[in-house]
Amino acid sequence: MDRLDHEKRQFRLRIVGALAFAVAVGFAGSVGLRARTFLNNVTQNQGATPIDFSKFRHDNANHTRLPCLLCHRRETNAAKPVMPGGANHAPCAGCHAQEFQNSNSPVCLICHSNVQSGALKSFPRLASFGARFDHARHVNTGRASCATCHKPARGGVAQSIPDGVNAHTICYSCHTQRAESNGRDISTCGTCHQLGGRGFGVPSATAFRVGFSHAKHDRDEKLSCAECHRVQSGRRQVSVPQPLNHHATPGVFSCMSCHNGKRAFGGDDFSVCKRCHTGSSWRF
Repeated sequence: MDRLDHEKRQFRLRIVGALAFAVAVGFAGSVGLRARTFLNNVTQNQGATPIDFSKFRHDNANHTRLPCLLCHRRETNAAKPVMPGGANHAPCAGCHAQEFQNSNSPVCLICHSNVQSGALKSFPRLASFGARFDHARHVNTGRASCATCHKPARGGVAQSIPDGVNAHTICYSCHTQRAESNGRDISTCGTCHQLGGRGFGVPSATAFRVGFSHAKHDRDEKLSCAECHRVQSGRRQVSVPQPLNHHATPGVFSCMSCHNGKRAFGGDDFSVCKRCHTGSSWRF
């Protein structure tokens, strides 16, 4: 048996071990079916990849071949998913049985700050994962509106953007356990998460530095989200007005589209400048 065949055989043995171990601690049912399907689809021409134990990586060549539910069980609608390893290091030990036989193995330091006491490290930010979200699809279902996900932030100046583990609290209101949409399972990790850089925005923008407030526009002007933001295709799924008034680009939706001296104050009436330009921190 040549080296490549040996590596492929070792990789398949690791996967078989992981599946057997997972089923032994309760990863049965649909998880077992998906995992077995995955095993049958492992290609025959992929050699083993050297293992890097410096930290856990979802984008490791071997980890990317595993179904999400092999490691992450979804038993409730709790925002924090069940992490692997709690049941005798399952299912990690199924693939890494050799490493777990030695308490001095570098694999232990991925999760433990102290192997002897069992102390765990704090869970790191998921830098290797982004979230995929289609605004148009969600709006078209009729079950979600802007206010479903975006809440007042920074005293009403901004709108929150769901981020981190707590974002699951919002998502799980529709993406419940075993939830389906058009015959497709929408409850699994892969529904929203994909390998790649993080693409989240933050509830801050240039407009907020010159006194813009969502709360004031909603309360005083009775404006809806759709009057300033439009769902569109492309990388930026929701349009953002240009945060300029006096120097706005012609033909582009901006502050000046409303603050034009007719619909709202503006034009050459400089007595109202301080409605937007307040304090000592504003700048062009």
